[in-house]
Order: sequence, then structure tokens, then C-alpha cells
Amino acid sequence: MKNGFATALLMISTMTALAQERIDLYPGQPELKIAGGRKIDDVPHIDHYPAAPDKKTGEAILICPGGGYAHLAVDHEGKDIAAFFTAQGFEAIVLHYRLNDAENKGSRFPSQYNDVTNAMRLVKSKAAAWKLDPEKIGVIGFSAGGHLASTLTTMIIPANPAAKNELEKWSSRPAFAILIYPVISMSESFRHKGSTVNLLGPDASQAMMDSLSTDKRVTAQTPPVFLVHSTDDKVVPVENSWAFYSALKKNNVSASLHIYDHGGHGYGMGPKDPVLNSWPGLAVQWLRGVVFKPKS
Repeated sequence: MKNGFATALLMISTMTALAQERIDLYPGQPELKIAGGRKIDDVPHIDHYPAAPDKKTGEAILICPGGGYAHLAVDHEGKDIAAFFTAQGFEAIVLHYRLNDAENKGSRFPSQYNDVTNAMRLVKSKAAAWKLDPEKIGVIGFSAGGHLASTLTTMIIPANPAAKNELEKWSSRPAFAILIYPVISMSESFRHKGSTVNLLGPDASQAMMDSLSTDKRVTAQTPPVFLVHSTDDKVVPVENSWAFYSALKKNNVSASLHIYDHGGHGYGMGPKDPVLNSWPGLAVQWLRGVVFKPKS
């Protein structure tokens, strides 16, 4: 199976995933721009990539590309990820969320959190139309996108069945989270300063930085989590994943941590590395064997 996944990754690395549908998160609000370091003149939205018709499982995954909350790595941490998961039967949804810039003239928290929670609830609201199980929709995030995915995972907005707004009728809780070399802490010595400043601004208080350090927000209600990191990551130190994993275990949350001895940062699926490219297959096996394991 491992060789099969590696072959699939090499094939996917040469493919261009094509979105079937684009949905804006805030219709009628064109002033809400993604912006960021590259001044993206577009509004927050999701791109929906359908599952392979012969493999569709009713599962889905919301994808949060990284980029330090200043850019969006939408190719190797977005479209390529969508191509892999759709081949495994998942509906894949790539999130284009709001960003900040070096002058701090872009968006700060809670804009990004609002984007990811709205995106999750939007996907759940599409479950019937897309033939999905709303209880089998998870999230994957990379680097700063991993931090964003971890806020979705630990800062859950409950459903309000009586709400007039359709999205508010759905909980923002994902069924699972896959965090790849994620930013987790915003207050410890191993934090990623760029992500912290872009998300919270240069003058954020200690209390604010602590509150957005998501290892401090893990509870027994946190969904299962799969983590990947490399010991030689000089950008986002491996201690980020270790802190989150430790919090998950302390709260008896199902967790799997995979630490590689090389890779650095930002390798996506590592399609050309025979060691790094094992993690996507392991993640799918974890989902099938742990998260969605058939009840006996």
C-alpha cells in the first residue's frame, strides 16, 4: 500500500486539480479582500474539488494552505492536496482566507478564524447537495494554515438549530484534523514570530498570544488529530507539534504524531522524497483505521 501511495503522489505532482465550484464566503461584501503580502485582489472563498466518482466515500476535507498569514501556498499545500484526497474518495475544499502584510494593513484575528469557521459550516450546509456525511468532514492545515486549522479544531462554535442563518445551524467542529508542520504556539520561545505578528499585530498582549496558542485550548471535546513535523524544521520548530500532541494526550484525545528526521519546512506532500511522502498514505490509513473505523 505504501508503494501505491508513493506512486500516486508522483502522479499527482504532475497534475493540476480543477475546481468544480467556487463559493464566496461573504456574498455581497466585496470590500472584504484576501490582500496579504501579494495584495490579492479577491474575496475570501472556497474552491470545491469533487471526489473521484468511482471512489466517492461521503467524506470531505477542508484544506488550509500555509504562508505565515501573509501568503497562500495554494499549489503544493492546496491544489495538490485536493488532487490527492479526491483520488481517495474525499470531497476536497481549498480555503482562500484573509491575510495580513508587512505594514499590518491587512486582516488580523478574528478575520481568519471567521473565514475557517464559516467555511466549515458552509461545507456542512452543502452535505446533502454534495452527497456528504456532515459528521465526516475534517480539516487539514499546513504551517500557519495548520494554526488556522487548529483554531477550528479547538475553538468550536456549537450549532444553533433555531438560527435563521443557515450556517449557524451547523457546528464548526471538524470530524478530525490533520496538521502538517503546524504553527501552534504564539507565546512560547518556539513560536513562529512572523505568523504571530501577522495574525495578532506587533503589539499583541501576552494574554492574547496565550489565548491563540491552541495547545492551551485542547479539551476532551477536541476531535482526533494527526500531526506531522520534522526535527530539522528551522522555521516552525517541532516543539509546536509536540506541545499540541502533549495537550491532546493529557485530555485523552485520540492523536497520532509522526516526526521525521529531515525535511525542513514547507515540503507539502514531499512527492519526491521516499520518506516524507509516506505521511499522506499514513494519514488516510489513520482515517480509515481509527477515525472512521467501522463499528463492530
